[in-house]
Amino acid sequence: MEHFYTLQGEGAWAGTPAYFIRLGGCDVGCHWCDVKESWPIDVHPSFEVEQMAAWWQATEAPLVVVTGGEPFMHNLEALAEAIRASGRRAHIETSGTHPLTGRWDWVTFSPKKFKDPLPAFYPAAHELKVVAYHKSDLPWALGHAQKVGPNCQLYIQPEWDKRHHITPLLIDFVKEHPRWRLSLQTHKYLHIP
Repeated sequence: MEHFYTLQGEGAWAGTPAYFIRLGGCDVGCHWCDVKESWPIDVHPSFEVEQMAAWWQATEAPLVVVTGGEPFMHNLEALAEAIRASGRRAHIETSGTHPLTGRWDWVTFSPKKFKDPLPAFYPAAHELKVVAYHKSDLPWALGHAQKVGPNCQLYIQPEWDKRHHITPLLIDFVKEHPRWRLSLQTHKYLHIP
């Protein structure tokens, strides 16, 4: 759908230069999604992996983040291998609703209430990122945290349009559950892609 060189704005790698590749296709259907134009899978142009590799190789990006939509609607074996073969870290952001393909250096697992994730993503996750839209998302987040591995980093992130209302609740949540960290969409505050 799109690709660009920017800074990772969220989670454990926030502030790190990163090349983003956003793949078209998503069947999760979050009503608050900020990239609904990514949902149709067949309306976006297709590229060969070699073409995509030229994008990030033209930059100094130390990592390549594949996101969506829901990127695992595609088989990502070749893309992950090309990223790793170029000496870059291969990162993926997923809701975990489709089978994991490819070897990834970092898996950001962001389950959504709208479609259950596959159990295989809990042990594969390096980072659990829960987007909080309503206070009922907090106990739901705790339930997911019980299923990930002990070294998985936990992030709670306010949904952008509800940030003024929900962020104070998230601050209290993190203080009460100190294994969690607050993640903010810093790229939106900075007005960068």
